[in-house]
Amino acid sequence: MSEENKIILLGTGTSTGVPVLTCDCKVCNSKDSRDQRLRTSAYVEYNGLKLIIDCGPDFRQQILENKINDFDAILMTHGHRDHIAGLDEVRAFNYLKGKIVDVYSSIETIKALKIEFPYIFDPGEYDGPPLINFHIIEKEPFIIKNQKIYPLPVKHGNMNILGFKIGELAYITDASYIPDGTIEKILESKLLVINALRKQKHASHITLDEALDYIKKINPKKACLTHISHFLGFYDDVQACLPQNVILGYDGLKINI
Repeated sequence: MSEENKIILLGTGTSTGVPVLTCDCKVCNSKDSRDQRLRTSAYVEYNGLKLIIDCGPDFRQQILENKINDFDAILMTHGHRDHIAGLDEVRAFNYLKGKIVDVYSSIETIKALKIEFPYIFDPGEYDGPPLINFHIIEKEPFIIKNQKIYPLPVKHGNMNILGFKIGELAYITDASYIPDGTIEKILESKLLVINALRKQKHASHITLDEALDYIKKINPKKACLTHISHFLGFYDDVQACLPQNVILGYDGLKINI
């Protein structure tokens, strides 16, 4: 992989992925690979820094398919299983790269990880748990390898979760509401990645129209939609209806920043 500033969407699906188990809808039966979505995750390279954002249940497959051989840290947006369930897979990086993996998350996400992976925090008789340094994200920006990263508070239903601003990239997923203070931090970003679950209203995720409204407010040079369900429709049909500067994300999509 080159040293250019870029993001690779490792997964762009909602918690069920697409196709959805037992679903026989047209989207779930689509032969277009862009309609087949693993759980949402991303790989970012920025000024030489290599980051993973979220590691859900498809993490191993995503790393293999995108030939990612190393990274500097994992950023966690929140503690739902579709964003954390693959954390055990970092053991391979412990063994083969000889490194302890750095994970940055909120204290709420740490609590979820302790329930999901108790043996990471208290191995007991467990042999060979993942070796991880956990860093708690507060309100202030933090620095990894000289790159400042801004946490972006958003609401996910009743949950407080995080997006991230990394240089000219703003990454937000699973949001149901983006506060004005967060919007101000990312105005006119070069690239905004934002969730757009479906067209119908949802209690904990913004809709396609709501995502487009936020894009208008933030006014990025380019925007990309992620965390997509089968209800949104076929890739080609949705993309044809989007503004010129908005891309419907799909698994494996690489965007230069």
